[in-house]
Amino acid sequence: MMVRAIVLAAGKGTRMKSARPKVLHELCGRPMLWYVLDALRAAGIDQALVVTNDELDEGVRGAGVPTVVQREQLGTGHAVQVALEALDVQSGGRVLVAYGDMPLVGAEIFRNVLAALDGGGAPSLALVTARMPLPSNFGRIVREGDEVARIVEARDAKPDELTIDEMNAGIYAFDEAALRDAVAHLRNDNAQGEYYLTDAVAHLRAGDRRVTPVVADDGRDVIGINDRVELALARKAMNARLCAHHMMAGVTIVDPDATYLEPELTIGRDTVIYPNTSIGRLSEIGEGCTIGPNARLANAKIGNASEVRESVVIDSTAGANVCIGPFAHLRGETLLADDVRVGNFVELKNAQMAARSKASHLTYLGDASVGEDSNIGAGTITANFDGAKKHRTSIGKNVRIGSNSSIVAPRTIGDGALTGAGAVVTKDVAPDERVAGNPARPLPKKP
Repeated sequence: MMVRAIVLAAGKGTRMKSARPKVLHELCGRPMLWYVLDALRAAGIDQALVVTNDELDEGVRGAGVPTVVQREQLGTGHAVQVALEALDVQSGGRVLVAYGDMPLVGAEIFRNVLAALDGGGAPSLALVTARMPLPSNFGRIVREGDEVARIVEARDAKPDELTIDEMNAGIYAFDEAALRDAVAHLRNDNAQGEYYLTDAVAHLRAGDRRVTPVVADDGRDVIGINDRVELALARKAMNARLCAHHMMAGVTIVDPDATYLEPELTIGRDTVIYPNTSIGRLSEIGEGCTIGPNARLANAKIGNASEVRESVVIDSTAGANVCIGPFAHLRGETLLADDVRVGNFVELKNAQMAARSKASHLTYLGDASVGEDSNIGAGTITANFDGAKKHRTSIGKNVRIGSNSSIVAPRTIGDGALTGAGAVVTKDVAPDERVAGNPARPLPKKP
């Protein structure tokens, strides 16, 4: 039996006061729509179709997600009508309807509402409800026993109905045939002149078909986002979930309220994350690491037992037992082998440092490679840009680069070589050669 989902995302989101479509606003590094689609996949949905508007459609399709455009904004029922026109009829199929601005809804809620269609009496519709604090602008669930009799919008509710604290969450699982029948009978004879999906409940009940409520465990999980205040609250809730997930897997997070994570991270057990640390963009961190405080990692791969303190690591990889920081900056596909030391105020861009090499202080290595057991003195730079092109510097094994050396690329410094303090290296340095001065010249060999 095929299970498909329709995700309603065509709303303009005017309260966000943004040129960006609402469902593309991010929390914890992902658009809110991404979380909805991810939860649907985890719930076993075979196909998801997103109902978009003209401004949103290109961005969603560009991410490889099937879409259909709702040209006129004529209500939620109309949006579902537009989606159903784009979907082939599936005999015995089921359709889940969700909103693209509800990123906190997890796969379990979707699974539960779909499972309710298999309950006693074969309901035509199961819908998610939630207990909410009063007063509330959510539609009220009016029950008859264990069934939903109707949904009453807050503006239309009578005084006694406004005392009901069970609200409509806006997540529906339909028998497909029942859904197609219900939306075909929707009317827009209301103050807004729109077609409301909630009216499907009354239509189904009038035909003696069952509508089953499924109560969410926590009403906060089914809150939609309408403005940036609600976006910030959802981000905080999502971040707390992400931190809890990793802590339960054996990671110590000293202060979850001051640690900022994204989905799809790998963090090994016994790693400790200190406050004011941000980790994102599919980063992978090994076991027994120390990250932070005051660190930012994005698309970073850090090996076991390594340390990153007060530093930024972006699009870069470090091996095991590496020490980075404080106040270091790695970027541009930098690669550190095992046991490397990168210290205070060192910047590496597209640089490779082999095992046990060190750049401990005040250094810029751009477009450079450093061999095993080499040491880069404080104040060293590779002058990699000639005004038109970038050039590489190759430093061999067991090299000693003196403090305040400037290496004017393209240059090769051979194994075992040495540059004196303040050297300006404008020519290649042979293996085991010692150079000094500006420009650097070979020093007499020791007798």
